Amino acid sequence: MVAAAPRATVRIGGARVTFLPDGYGRLNPDVLFPASAPDGWSTHAAYLDDDGRFPVSVGAFLVRTHDRAILVDLGLGDVAFGIPGVADFRGGALLDSLAEEGLTPDDIDTVVYTHLHHDHVGWTTNVAPAPDTVANQCVTGLTFASARHLVAEAEWRHWAGTDDPVGPHPDAVQAPLAQHIAFLADGDEVAPGVRVLATPGHTPGHISLVVTDPTGEDDDRLVILGDVMHCQVQVTESSWNFAFDVDPAQSVATRELLLKELEDEHTLLAGGHFAGHVFGRVLPPRAVRTWQRRTPA
Repeated sequence: MVAAAPRATVRIGGARVTFLPDGYGRLNPDVLFPASAPDGWSTHAAYLDDDGRFPVSVGAFLVRTHDRAILVDLGLGDVAFGIPGVADFRGGALLDSLAEEGLTPDDIDTVVYTHLHHDHVGWTTNVAPAPDTVANQCVTGLTFASARHLVAEAEWRHWAGTDDPVGPHPDAVQAPLAQHIAFLADGDEVAPGVRVLATPGHTPGHISLVVTDPTGEDDDRLVILGDVMHCQVQVTESSWNFAFDVDPAQSVATRELLLKELEDEHTLLAGGHFAGHVFGRVLPPRAVRTWQRRTPA
């Protein structure tokens, strides 16, 4: 049975990229991928669990070079909740996953958000911004207090002042970050070998990150997708939008453009919501594109 992905690492020359699990979700596939109904999953049943739910991984990516430790996204936080008929979520393991890499929150120098949905900002503070979890809790500060916190400006402006349940809660995330957040743009270098790639559609300011060898000796690269895709099925079914895509047409266009660019033997993908294995490649289409898992180092 397919399940959430475990901790795993790949190397891109002098850079190491590690998936750090925080938790998982179990989603209603027909609700979250409306274009898949009524029987689109019949050829993709391997990605469903025994109850017909669509499992997703939730976590963060740790990018390490010789002197940098960067976290990409911050998971769900220490929460468990359900949305009847739609999904169930559980988080809470991120700091333990980080400790298994020999690191503490004080060791992280940079946090990069691909976007600000609640399952990507959960460890921003000690209070996870999940439905019905913030009331009567006291926010004590940023979890990664020593780190720079970076996001695309369009993403920050889109959510600022809102209290959308799928977004960054105004008290648990927006207010604590307001005096610390800095903005990124397409092409910006976060660190040597780590570059921003604008991939809007899922949200207005959604970004991905391209990781290359900081020494320049290795030709491989890795693209941390964020939510450009939620499942390996979208490599083949690239027209399937996720229900919470803000701009469905742009989401498809971004995904199609990126997939064409990624049909390259030197390019790995990292899908933070991919079940089973988060690292892999896009194989050029014969009849259709396919996914090939990458065995971690």
